[in-house]
Amino acid sequence: MQETTSTISLMEQLHIFAISKALLILIVGYFIAKIASSAVLRIEFKHLGTHGKVQLKRAIFYGIFILMLFSALRELGFDLSVVLGAAGILSVAIGFASQTSASNLISGIFLMMERPFSITDIIKVGDTTGEVISIDLLSVKLRTFDNLFVRIPNESMIKSQVTTLTKFPIRRADLQIGIAYKEDIEQVKQILGAVAAKNVLCLDEPAPLFILLGFGSSSVNIQYSVWAKRENFLSLKNSMYQEVKKAFDDNNIEIPFPHISFYSGEATQPLPVTLNASSPISGRPVNDTIASKDL
Repeated sequence: MQETTSTISLMEQLHIFAISKALLILIVGYFIAKIASSAVLRIEFKHLGTHGKVQLKRAIFYGIFILMLFSALRELGFDLSVVLGAAGILSVAIGFASQTSASNLISGIFLMMERPFSITDIIKVGDTTGEVISIDLLSVKLRTFDNLFVRIPNESMIKSQVTTLTKFPIRRADLQIGIAYKEDIEQVKQILGAVAAKNVLCLDEPAPLFILLGFGSSSVNIQYSVWAKRENFLSLKNSMYQEVKKAFDDNNIEIPFPHISFYSGEATQPLPVTLNASSPISGRPVNDTIASKDL
């Protein structure tokens, strides 16, 4: 009886020792994975962007931790071949049940390989524009300029047109300007050049671009394009519009608005307009005839 009791006690001690050893392996493995994944970020990778480093950190952490988990399970007496077989069957079942997730996962891998943008870049997807705050295996997460959180599935990112607004160090601001037909186009060009030269945010190289877009219904349409560093893009565009308006006012350059002309009979003769009003004193109607081209 004593031998049986001692045998059971020994087995319990071995079982407790195995559990303690498994827990120790998990704890040590967690800290090793944490330290290793953090240390990899200190290494300079020439062709690895910010989101690539984040994904590498996660892969190293989970890879080491899963290996330690398998070691802990082996200490507890689990047959790893059975566990791996069950995991394979489960993964196949999950794959059939979640084809959308699998598509997003594959698209996420393509995004990581292609690297069209990185974390902190500003991108435009459809009607959504925002800063990239996370690139995960299933989705890309954005923060819009009005501080909204937007999650876009990776499959949609692959299928949609994605514009990276901060990919290059400089951007071009296109100013749409209209002038009256009576204005001297060459003078307007010189005024715009002087405004761009005085603006400290406007780059000298590439040089500003003056383009005549054509004749509109009430104005000669002009596009004046100036370049700025990407962080100064909005400031330059706003300041240029303000300075162009002031320069046009100082030089009596008319910025027209739509006019409507009425003609009666001949195209060169304006339509006469008769206004009937009552005199404030006598109450009699007063007739005034006005002939005007533009009303």
